[in-house]
Amino acid sequence: MSAPGFQVIARRWRPRRFDELVGQEHIVKTLRNALETKRMAHAYLFVGPRGTGKTTTARILAKALNCAGGPKPDFSLDDPVCLAIEQGNCLDVIEIDGASNRKLEDAQKIRDECQFAPANCPFKVFIIDEVHQLTKEAFNALLKTLEEPPPWVKFILATTEADKVLPTITSRCQRLEFHPISEEVIAAQLARIVKADGVDADTQALTAIARLAGGGMRDSQSILDQVISFAGKKITEADVLSIYGLASAQQVTELCRAISTGDGKTLLSLCDTFHAEGRDLLRVLGDLQARVRSATLAAVRANGTSALLGGELATEQLVRLLECLQEGEQGIRSGLSPRANFEVTLLKAIEQSRSRSIDSLIKDIAAAAAGLPREPGQKKIKPAVALPASPEPAVVAVPAALAPTPSRVVDVPIEDSGLLEESLPPLDIEAAEAEASQAGRPEAFAFPDASLPAQPVAEIGKTAFPGEKEFTDAVEALPPGLKQKLKDTIGAEFTALRPIPVGKLRRPL
Repeated sequence: MSAPGFQVIARRWRPRRFDELVGQEHIVKTLRNALETKRMAHAYLFVGPRGTGKTTTARILAKALNCAGGPKPDFSLDDPVCLAIEQGNCLDVIEIDGASNRKLEDAQKIRDECQFAPANCPFKVFIIDEVHQLTKEAFNALLKTLEEPPPWVKFILATTEADKVLPTITSRCQRLEFHPISEEVIAAQLARIVKADGVDADTQALTAIARLAGGGMRDSQSILDQVISFAGKKITEADVLSIYGLASAQQVTELCRAISTGDGKTLLSLCDTFHAEGRDLLRVLGDLQARVRSATLAAVRANGTSALLGGELATEQLVRLLECLQEGEQGIRSGLSPRANFEVTLLKAIEQSRSRSIDSLIKDIAAAAAGLPREPGQKKIKPAVALPASPEPAVVAVPAALAPTPSRVVDVPIEDSGLLEESLPPLDIEAAEAEASQAGRPEAFAFPDASLPAQPVAEIGKTAFPGEKEFTDAVEALPPGLKQKLKDTIGAEFTALRPIPVGKLRRPL
């Protein structure tokens, strides 16, 4: 007799008892309690992603129902019935592939078989995998049987797409949700496997395999099999990255830092490296999205900011960054040039991470212009620019670009209450001019209650731009520190000065 052939890791390491199931503790607890208290339902619907243990759990449950002295959660693996179920030789445990047995006639056969009592076991168990593949007629044929089956019949339905199962079927079953298995749990299980098989694997390599698996234990074991075939008995992270086109954790970290700090040169250099090494750009983008998501959650927990990406970013910036990466995914997937779309997506991400919301900008403008409190309940902020005291009536000179004629300068007082329009009186140019003449200062309109010194302003009769003498004279005539304050606070720059008609000034400021 020939020796048995090679079995892949996913089959050799398939759990055989409830204690061996990994990552689905809530499912194990539910079924164990039901077996111990004799409260087993007649139909179960197992829902979850691929490779998370749905069919394996169904087989374990069939063993627990039909083992010697059962139903009980703890059974002997040497029990003849359990061995027969594992080998697929038990006549009373029927596994059906819903994809290839999906017609009405197949459902009628199941219904007819339910009428016969089990041959050797206490229960006849029907395990229907990929049950969502059944046609509507097949589902309807099973409705009555699924609702009121004979006492010796148990149904276990498994599916990856629960939304395709008819609600009338779902309502007749107890639904158990299988969750994606975390990367840490998968990596720990892979470490046990390689140790038992005598394979030396780096922790980083196992972590990379767990990332690739996407929450599926079976997928991770299949990947491990392939890597062992490639690298032999010693596995490194570089082996996994080269086979599947992953970016290393260090490269993803550098990419995050380049985006958060606005370093476009480093970002493009990394893109060139990914292309030269043949990395899967969609996988790189997926790893990047996972990092940004973690930073976003950390920013929310920290009340507004996070530095997990390498630079300090606010929650709103991280959210815009994540949305930009998600929008670029489709272009990379189906665009004519995935590399170009990948680079454009990352450059857009830099812009999104550096931009600010209009709400925060308005707050900064209001605070800088009026010294008003940023939040309710705060005291007023003192002006950041120290203004010299003067015995004369103090005024702030507005550049001649605001004057009705090239020879006029309008002086507007700054009140402590701010520059709110509703808090200032209408500007009457004639009255201000008359008062300035009486004070012996025809070159300016002065207000007695003002407290700031007047500044000479050059005449501007037309729009002036940087580099022109009129523009330079007008900007230099502004109050000391005002230009730098506007630049530091809101990033304002003077780009042009233009005259404003007299009518624009005859209104409340």
